[in-house]
Amino acid sequence: MSNESPFFLTKVECPICKTLNEFETIKVGSYVENGRDTDFCPLEIRWRFQRYQAYHPLVYFTGTCSNCFYTREFTNSYKEWKNDNNYRTYRLKTIKARHLDQLATADSVIKRMGEAIDIARYPNESAILKLHLAIMDELMSDHPSKLDLGRFYLRVAWIFRSLQQGGNANNQFLNGLMLELDSKYMILDRTFNDVSDELKRFTDHLMSHFDNDDVSTDIKARILPFKEQFEAVLQEFNTKHVDGEQQLKDILSLIGDYKATVLGTDGSDGTAAFGNYPSFLDFLLQLRKDNSGITLNEREAMEKAIQYYIEALQDGRTIAPGNQQLQATYLIAELSRRIGDYDGAKQYFNSTIKYGQEFIYQNRQDQSRTALARKILELALEQGKVNLASLQTA
Repeated sequence: MSNESPFFLTKVECPICKTLNEFETIKVGSYVENGRDTDFCPLEIRWRFQRYQAYHPLVYFTGTCSNCFYTREFTNSYKEWKNDNNYRTYRLKTIKARHLDQLATADSVIKRMGEAIDIARYPNESAILKLHLAIMDELMSDHPSKLDLGRFYLRVAWIFRSLQQGGNANNQFLNGLMLELDSKYMILDRTFNDVSDELKRFTDHLMSHFDNDDVSTDIKARILPFKEQFEAVLQEFNTKHVDGEQQLKDILSLIGDYKATVLGTDGSDGTAAFGNYPSFLDFLLQLRKDNSGITLNEREAMEKAIQYYIEALQDGRTIAPGNQQLQATYLIAELSRRIGDYDGAKQYFNSTIKYGQEFIYQNRQDQSRTALARKILELALEQGKVNLASLQTA
């Protein structure tokens, strides 16, 4: 890969089909986040490299096998799965059998989603597909993690929101490339003009040698032939430079035509196509016919996230008491508020506030342990008021 890249490659052998994949991992400092929404979704993401501005970092949240499309959250646990005895002994056998069975089914959802992933053309749409694949593979376990399922669907909701706010991610990516191209052309043009200025300064300085009154007549006679030679070379240089100015103008004109072609929409109604489908939504609708877990928009993804967060709380094993429990109850409340379930939101906001106050009091001597709890409690109080106002006007 180019040195001008926010990624490095990590090799991981697929536990299902043994394919050796090279997954892109984001380098630390490659992007910055400016603020978080009330459901912890980043409000603004700025990449150091303009061309990646269309890419939500969640594109790389999961690793998808290029051969069998097995997908899992791309953590150190996945990278070191061969050393994870619990995964290999209790999870892998069942997941592998079920994944391969579904993959072998004609026109399977796994295969259709996997083959549709195209990060270069559709980065954020591909991120949504990868997360859905991770959800499907997690559900193949005898004991799927309800917390992970909730986390995955929450992130699907975030990406849908990003698509809605930012328009088609593919067009964003292309816009980023065009901005980079404009920037590189400006550097070329500026450099070319600098050469023109330096050429004139060099010529003036050189010619002054031959008109210098301090040089003796004998020396002038010896160097005079060089004047004609220099003038001939510099004249040719200048002629080529003038031609280069016209070529620069030709390049600029071509760039204009190129941008007009590349940035055109694919759909006749202005909606970007997705592969052979009129839109990404059309593709998801086809998948949904065969799998009810496919979500079509931010709201549906939030509804699924709420469902699994509640199940994770109820099973009593997945979510640890303390900050994790507080975060889960708060998210259930805030996501419920966002989809208009104000009564359900009120119940969980009240639960978050009550439990948060108790937890902070019980651990009042440990500021580091209660720092996150205090932030969540503050959010719960603020959003609880917003929810109450919505409930009263509903």
